[in-house]
Amino acid sequence: MPDETAANNSRRIFLIATEESGDRLGASLIKALRLRLDDAVRFEGVGGRAMAREGLVSLFPIEDLSIMGFAAIPKQLPAILRRIRETADAVIAAAPDMLVIIDSPDFTHRVARRVRARCPVLPIVDYVSPSVWAWRPGRAKAMRSYVDHVLALLPFEPEAYRRLGGPPCTYVGHPLIEQAGLLRPDAQELRRRDAAPPVLLVLPGSRRSEIRHHMPVFGEALRVLRQSIPEIDVILPTMPHLVDAITKAVAGWPLQPRIVVGEDDKRAAFRAARAALAKSGTVTLELALAGVPMIAAYKGGAVEAWIAQRVIRVPSVILANLVIGENVIPEFLQKNCVPDTLAAGLGEVLRDTPLRRRQIEAFARLDAIMATDNQPPSSRAADAALAVFRR
Repeated sequence: MPDETAANNSRRIFLIATEESGDRLGASLIKALRLRLDDAVRFEGVGGRAMAREGLVSLFPIEDLSIMGFAAIPKQLPAILRRIRETADAVIAAAPDMLVIIDSPDFTHRVARRVRARCPVLPIVDYVSPSVWAWRPGRAKAMRSYVDHVLALLPFEPEAYRRLGGPPCTYVGHPLIEQAGLLRPDAQELRRRDAAPPVLLVLPGSRRSEIRHHMPVFGEALRVLRQSIPEIDVILPTMPHLVDAITKAVAGWPLQPRIVVGEDDKRAAFRAARAALAKSGTVTLELALAGVPMIAAYKGGAVEAWIAQRVIRVPSVILANLVIGENVIPEFLQKNCVPDTLAAGLGEVLRDTPLRRRQIEAFARLDAIMATDNQPPSSRAADAALAVFRR
């Protein structure tokens, strides 16, 4: 589009992403926007390492906003509020053509509200919907006052926004769609899935608080499971900065898992795995796309559990269940996250049972459910964002 580029040679886009997942989305969006606008665009804002590799100089390190659970928020609140003010001031000073806020709604939406109050004409796009369909549904309608368009990762979200009276919402696709081919086994790996001893993935989470809460009960569940399935090949994928904590946590387990680090080794483990014990979250969708039957569990702190019990309004907290539209993955949350129940659930998905077969059949429908017309999600997101700008 050379004519448009020439006519708009001072275009500036401000992006805000404060978590690693949002940082990766932001980096892909920058690439896609640059392809469409050539060199006639400048990016400013807040981001992490991935966005920095695309040339964005972050206003501050996103690690400043690392928060572990509800209970940790009060101690960090003054610093968070200061960063919100600084970021809103930076947006106004930059005078961009568009603001894109990416996930982290407790931070980014507060910035967006301040910016809208001071600059009502600035287009604001929200990339990654807050979970209005799960809790605090009134947020959807409130967002109309400061968000012009929502770019959704999940296919059911546009309908949720219509139902709740929120701003316009477009399904652009989940980034996991692009990784599906890397998660699915070839013929040799498929044979390993059916061979003995079965490969069991254990995925306790990526935060230290999750490791602290999940590792003891997961280890005890394996102890119980070995009474009925003595030989199990356990693989535990993790990240470099968590290896020491994981190694210490598994020291007392009845069998020592193979700890693998990095995306390549993690994907190889997904391709070989017969089943998984996973912390509830995005990883359940990743496993489902890989065709790995699973059970999901979550055990949080007392404050977090008390809040969650009172605000969550969906029939399942398992992301894969919500996307499929059917509760095919058993969830063991809080008081139900105990060794005996976890072991029993794992026995069902490791063996050839109706539950295992039902999950495999449901997972096979995901490609159609999450289809993006063969376009990468970042490309769809860039096109939708530019459409808002042009309007």
